[in-house]
Amino acid sequence: MAKIYHSLYDRMLYEKGLLQAFAKVKSNKGAPGVDGQSIEGFAEHLSKEIALLEHELRQKSYHPQPVKRVEIPKPGGGKRLLGIPTVRDRVVQQALLNILQPIFDPEFHPSSYGYRPGRSPHQAVAKASQFIRLYGLKWVADMDVSRCFDTLNHALILKSFRRKIADGSILELVRMFLQGGVMTGEGWQASETGSPQGGVISPLIANVYLDAFDQFMKGRGYRIVRFADDILILTRSKSAAHNALNVARNYLEGTLLLTVNEQKSHVVHSFTGVNYLGVEIHTGYTRIKREKVREFKDKVRRITRRNSPVNLKQVISDLSPVVRGFANYFRVANCQGEFKVLAQWVRRRLRAKQLCLWKRSKRLHRRLRQLGYQGEFKAIKMNSWRNSASNLASHAIPGSYLRELGLFELTTVQTGYLPQNF
Repeated sequence: MAKIYHSLYDRMLYEKGLLQAFAKVKSNKGAPGVDGQSIEGFAEHLSKEIALLEHELRQKSYHPQPVKRVEIPKPGGGKRLLGIPTVRDRVVQQALLNILQPIFDPEFHPSSYGYRPGRSPHQAVAKASQFIRLYGLKWVADMDVSRCFDTLNHALILKSFRRKIADGSILELVRMFLQGGVMTGEGWQASETGSPQGGVISPLIANVYLDAFDQFMKGRGYRIVRFADDILILTRSKSAAHNALNVARNYLEGTLLLTVNEQKSHVVHSFTGVNYLGVEIHTGYTRIKREKVREFKDKVRRITRRNSPVNLKQVISDLSPVVRGFANYFRVANCQGEFKVLAQWVRRRLRAKQLCLWKRSKRLHRRLRQLGYQGEFKAIKMNSWRNSASNLASHAIPGSYLRELGLFELTTVQTGYLPQNF
């Protein structure tokens, strides 16, 4: 029988806990909510703001403000709806999360990896790879839930929390965050379903909600891997995968009142490749999805525009975090060769940028002579992409020089990385 927690609300009423919550909110950064107050603005009057929150929570006069609606374009088309709470509401949500997460997280399904402490996409990919390669579960039902955060049923959310929480004040806080409304360009709108994606507490709410699905599938003997609303069900045969897809669809839509995205849900064999979390998991290897490589190249192109007057050192300062982030995320793939090709292309982009900044061939020739190269050099067109791959450009702007300026080198990252604990 599950343990029931009764007296939790008192933990919300201490300055120390609220200060810890603010420190976490500050580290996560984020934009202002509907009141326009930034994290820096909240921090300027921290003692006063925390004291006011503590007083409101103690008197039970605290009410969250509506979230600010922000629309983010999705890479594949459409828009993702984000709801940005005010800073003070994020502090309260974080304090609430600090209480509830240790209660629910330990009992979540072991193959649930999204938005959980100490868990990562790498672990989710590792678990799916293990099921395919070691267990022989090569037929996969790949599922996606349409607008999952926006369509969570409020009554079912509260019912899920009541399984372990009997403190009415804590449940009331959860209810207020769910029903606080949304502020759009057209004014205030009621939030009758969903938990705003962008809220501190929303990932836990989604995991509590979807854990019922995880446990349902586990009870029927299915091997699953779930990262938020991206679900894999791994089986030994094509017919078993289709059956699993139907069983999962019926539960998600019939019991949890969600909508399965039929365009993104299908059965696939690992020989063809299972698209998951930005990679393709094949029977014997993992590769980066082509569109993720294109997205990375587009980011690099924007930063290294040749018509921009920004100097090379600043360009590299802006570029290196992008390269490092791409490398550290996709090192889970078997992509050493691809990293080598991309690293060469990045260096060529930077050489093309520097040639354009020099403008005239004479400056390139002067640089070569400074490096000890003798003789006469032919004049080249400095804004030519073709000439950025020339020997002159490579000698004048070697990879060692770019690394000295701070360029993160893709080829130094060990690829094929799979975490040991998953």
